[in-house]
Amino acid sequence: MKKVIVTGGAGFIGSNFVHYVVNHHPEVHITVLDKLTYAGNRANLAKLPAERVKLVVGDIADAKLVDSLAKDVDTVVHYAAESHNDNSLEDPYPFVQTNLIGTYTLIEACRKYDVRFHHVSTDEVYGDLPLREDLPGKGIGVGEKFTDQAPYNPSSPYSSTKAGSDLLVKAWVRSFGLRATISNCSNNYGPYQHIEKFIPRQITNILSGIRPKLYGDGKNVRDWIHTNDHSSGVWTILTKGKIGETYLIGADGEEDNKTVLALILKLMGEAPDAFDHVNNRAGHDLRYAIDSTKLREELGWTPQFINFRDGLKATIKWYKNNRTWWEAKKKEVEENYAKNGQ
Repeated sequence: MKKVIVTGGAGFIGSNFVHYVVNHHPEVHITVLDKLTYAGNRANLAKLPAERVKLVVGDIADAKLVDSLAKDVDTVVHYAAESHNDNSLEDPYPFVQTNLIGTYTLIEACRKYDVRFHHVSTDEVYGDLPLREDLPGKGIGVGEKFTDQAPYNPSSPYSSTKAGSDLLVKAWVRSFGLRATISNCSNNYGPYQHIEKFIPRQITNILSGIRPKLYGDGKNVRDWIHTNDHSSGVWTILTKGKIGETYLIGADGEEDNKTVLALILKLMGEAPDAFDHVNNRAGHDLRYAIDSTKLREELGWTPQFINFRDGLKATIKWYKNNRTWWEAKKKEVEENYAKNGQ
């Protein structure tokens, strides 16, 4: 890989991947294609060398633009997505347009120019799993985590459109010989994450003098992974993965939302009860858990950030040290949540 397009590369996970490649693979030139919606931010790329990273502001559903870019590269890494569940419940249309039509546009261009394509997806396409307390013996054993063989069972407009985009890629591999792989990753955390998301929302609430918010009883479990580990996983798949295969990226970081919030409060010197319960989200999945055995054993990938507490501590420090990155958006985000009693 010498010339790579990263769609959504000005967003949270995409920009961290761009930083990862710049830092570890100096031979690669990156074109970031990003629409710069609310989730994209030029500041996420500001410190990167201009000779290595070029930002093109545009829509992945713009076939003419995508065609003009794809013909000059050898690889497309597709991060761009509408991804916020609450927003998908309010207005599903942008999710259909970006996640389905956008993905279709990209894979058609990659098919035309025989460009290597990697599709970044989510564990939410598989639906949810029972909570630990509902499992026999209350353990986590074989068959109680998602694998690449798990049936799709999406719960929201967001996850259903991501599931649809996965299936488009799979079909293009089989029908047209698209040179593509897919990765489904668990919940990311780390620098540059939009403050509407659970972890940065709680951190920035405390930094802003606002009481943190917890959906319902807080028992919903997520399998947390530091975004740098996600980036290294995607690079491993790009360089070692088998065409047509799906690989799950996870770091065995299962924690329920209440435990995560309690740890944030503790690390930031707040009382353990210094938060408010808010209305639960419609269709809120109970539990995600990723089995990344295939990626680890077949491709030799291992995560580095295996201590969630240390990763969370570093994330808190980043938001403390980068207040100008998020403060201007804080009021608007909280007002939108307040409309829904959240």
